[in-house]
Amino acid sequence: MNQRYAYEVLVSELHQQVQAGLLRPGDRVPSVRRMSRERGVSISTVLQAYRVLEARRVLRARPQSGFYVAAPTPTARAEPGRTRPCSVPTEVTTGDVIAEVLAAAADPSLVPLGAALPDAALLPTARLNRLMGRVLRRDPARATTFMAPAGCPELRHEIARREWAAGCRITADDVLVTCGASEALTLALRATTRPGDTVAVESPTFFGVLQTIEALGRRALEIPTDCRQGICLDALRRALDEHAIHACLVTPNFQNPLGSLMADAAKAELVELARSRRVPLIEDDTFGELYFEGRRPRSLLDHETDGWVIRCSTFSKTLAPGYRLGWIVPGERFQRWVELLKNSSTIAVAAPPQMAVAEYLRQDLFDLHLRRLRRILRDTVDRLAFEVLDRFPEGTRVSRPAGGFVLWVRLPGGVDASDVHRDALHRGIGVSPGSIYSAAGHYRDCLRLSGGFAWSDRIARAVDELAEIVRGARASAA
Repeated sequence: MNQRYAYEVLVSELHQQVQAGLLRPGDRVPSVRRMSRERGVSISTVLQAYRVLEARRVLRARPQSGFYVAAPTPTARAEPGRTRPCSVPTEVTTGDVIAEVLAAAADPSLVPLGAALPDAALLPTARLNRLMGRVLRRDPARATTFMAPAGCPELRHEIARREWAAGCRITADDVLVTCGASEALTLALRATTRPGDTVAVESPTFFGVLQTIEALGRRALEIPTDCRQGICLDALRRALDEHAIHACLVTPNFQNPLGSLMADAAKAELVELARSRRVPLIEDDTFGELYFEGRRPRSLLDHETDGWVIRCSTFSKTLAPGYRLGWIVPGERFQRWVELLKNSSTIAVAAPPQMAVAEYLRQDLFDLHLRRLRRILRDTVDRLAFEVLDRFPEGTRVSRPAGGFVLWVRLPGGVDASDVHRDALHRGIGVSPGSIYSAAGHYRDCLRLSGGFAWSDRIARAVDELAEIVRGARASAA
């Protein structure tokens, strides 16, 4: 019988611990030196074992931190796949459930599995507070008067500088600062459509978009969307043939709630489709900075040739949700109309947050913060997906996003996610039922879960309770 090398024994034992659930995705394994002492083997032996497990995608190395248990490979995760919404424009009626979800997001006593907001503990709040104090002391008069409607010039400059990483060849003059992405999207829809017009949207799509469409008196046409690849261009092309569509609103990078990411070739095809049909294309890039691997995904503006793309984004998911700082790049075709609409509504965004964030960006602190934030969010999303599949009933399907921090969960047949949402609230857990992500109320068997926090025992207990609720609902429906 062949005797195994020491590193092979260690590989086998650690792999078995992962398979048995003793080590879970996101868990840190003992350091190389500690494992060497505990097992009485050389450092090179432990390092060789860890490298083998890394090559097998059981472990993942994190620079200057150590080795961690990796998430299951894509083939091991059952995903929701492509959606199939109704193919006619729909009057949007969002109802009261969204109000419940938003109220839960503001309740600190609830476990925040429903709100797509980053945990305050992950944000550079102390640094921003210091910068806020500094800019207020340095220029108190400017901080207490109206900014120009387009926004703080220094902030617009920094935004334009960062946008080049996404392929947006713009200047500060092209940027208008808004009250979060919500105002940016509202301005874009008001500038491109009129009451009664139809807006093509991904299905499912962020409920805030549906609320805006409802408030403006527009109709939504839901387009099938793939959990990995984003909006289905063949379905959009057919919809443009069959209906009078006046604008298309999409999230090509880490769509909310699916987490999908469009390939560059698909983005180029989408832009060309909008150009050829002369349909304004509104890009929501709220999660674009929160990629897990590689480099920042490109904007639709990287493929723009004729001014039909309006770009919207925000700092709310990466820096400071309460500052309500977003921006819009309307392009020459729509800039004057967007400026007029902003002047007639909010006029200007509060000056102090703009000045503080401009200073933060000027000091090149943002990228360092983002690297840490992306790492934590990736680990949490991986761990959350693993725990859901491990604890929820058989037949549960979970998305596999490449960025952002939301998961789309399809529950086994017969489970109503609205009931799960209300039962979870009674146990102090916030979740988002799938029906609020559809104008027609589809996806009643789906949940959106947020992973905008570092994993903790409190989160683990909440997932256990949520799984118990879902298992109970599944048993009742059987």
